[in-house]
Amino acid sequence: MNQILRIAVGQSQVGLDHHANGREVRRLMRQAADMGAQLVQFPEGAVSGYPSGEGKLRLAGWAVDWAGLKAELEETAALADELSIWVVAGANHRLGAPNRPHNSLYVIDDQGALATRYDKRRLSNTEVTGWYAPGLEPVIFPVGGFSFGLSLCIEINFPELFLDYAARGADVVLFSSFSEDPMFGVMAQAYAAATNCWFGVSVPAQCSRAMASGVIGPHGRWLARCPGDGSSGVVVADLDRAAPSLDVALNKAKPWREIARRGEIYAAARVADPRSDERREF
Repeated sequence: MNQILRIAVGQSQVGLDHHANGREVRRLMRQAADMGAQLVQFPEGAVSGYPSGEGKLRLAGWAVDWAGLKAELEETAALADELSIWVVAGANHRLGAPNRPHNSLYVIDDQGALATRYDKRRLSNTEVTGWYAPGLEPVIFPVGGFSFGLSLCIEINFPELFLDYAARGADVVLFSSFSEDPMFGVMAQAYAAATNCWFGVSVPAQCSRAMASGVIGPHGRWLARCPGDGSSGVVVADLDRAAPSLDVALNKAKPWREIARRGEIYAAARVADPRSDERREF
């Protein structure tokens, strides 16, 4: 099992012009590769754009150039092959008419192949009533000896999704958002600490003043973070299983909590005592 994997988180400018978005993603991919990253993560809607990004346009009035979007994704995949880097990037995924698209994260491997796709499951009320069709299942994929789970935006409000990823053996959760809610970052830190997983957090550059992108360790603290000044950029962090600062989180807390969650240790230690049953006396 590999002990170290270097990942990058991109904080790109995201608008409704998928050609401009694609160029920005590829520019930051090159930076991430130059910094030695084996995987780079981008925000929700990083290539396609996101309906609330410019004037809160509803998807019905947003004329998606699906052929142009596909071309941008294919060019991004070709660059992933050239750079030998995995890419996780947000984009809409077209379904058959008259169905609405998915709000998705595409996972492109380091040979330029589409490895898998995650479709956002917990949509907002606006999304589910006017913009998108919900996804159905969690997605976990391996890179360099680490298992990665995927999540999008308001799904941060559903702790059961992250507990499920931990139960499925995820080492890392890549959380991409188009949000200016600073609490999303706080909750990501809390879930990282509670599940002892690394978290990648990626938001558009224009959202970074509220919550900058970065990587959180299994102890719940930021390991690397982009500037929170509205600028685009990329940061890298090493996922290091042998890091002394992560010893308690990975080697003590994580295995103990797995035992505790199963419950047998508590069942075996329960006692039959009337003073335990009586709840109305000191």
